[in-house]
Amino acid sequence: MALRDPEMLAIFERRVVLKKVCRKCGALNPISAVKCRRCRSRNLRVKKRFASKK
Repeated sequence: MALRDPEMLAIFERRVVLKKVCRKCGALNPISAVKCRRCRSRNLRVKKRFASKK
């Protein structure tokens, strides 16, 4: 299912895509996070935007 409505696409990006992932424990954090909410590590990366094609 493709999202064509720009407003729905923006909501989808905020809720699902714009996250940071902890490299130590794998927890999802908000995009504004500096430290992990679970393990307090500062080793965060931005979540990958595109899923791999199977």
